[in-house]
Amino acid sequence: MATHARPGRVDWIGVRGARRATLVPLDRVAVTDAGLAGDHGRPGKRAVTLIQTEHLPVIAALCDGVVTPEALRRNILVSGINLAALRGRDVAIGAVTLHITGPCAPCSRMEETLGRGGYSAVRHHGGWCASVVTAGQIGLGDAVLPMAEVEE
Repeated sequence: MATHARPGRVDWIGVRGARRATLVPLDRVAVTDAGLAGDHGRPGKRAVTLIQTEHLPVIAALCDGVVTPEALRRNILVSGINLAALRGRDVAIGAVTLHITGPCAPCSRMEETLGRGGYSAVRHHGGWCASVVTAGQIGLGDAVLPMAEVEE
C-alpha cells in the first residue's frame, strides 16, 4: 500500500486573503509554517488544503453543476495520485513537505456555491488537510511524491 503508480502533479493553486473571499489562482506560491502566503488559513493541521482533480467531475455529477477549484475553496488541486492513500504521511510538493492530517469536510457554503445538495455532493470528496513540515515554494506542474518514494 505504500507504493504508487506514478507521482501526482499540482494542477491549480489558490489563496483567499479573507474569510468568504474569492480564491485567487496563482502559478507559484511560498509556503510557510502557517500555510500559503496570502491565504487567510490557519497554522497547524489545516494550514493547507488539497483536493484531487479526479474528484471534480464526481462532485459535479452529484450536484448537476460545473465544479471549479475556486468553488470548493481548497488551496491546491492535484492529479494522478490518491490523496486518501497518503493520510498520515508526509508528501513532497516542489520544495515543500506537507503532512496529510485528515479529511477536509465540506462547509455549509457548498449549498450556496453548488446549489441544493452541494454539501452532500462534496462529502467524502472534499479533499484533505495538511500541516507544513518544511517551508518552501510550490508551483504549477510540481510533482506530488510520498516521502518514502523521494528517499528511495
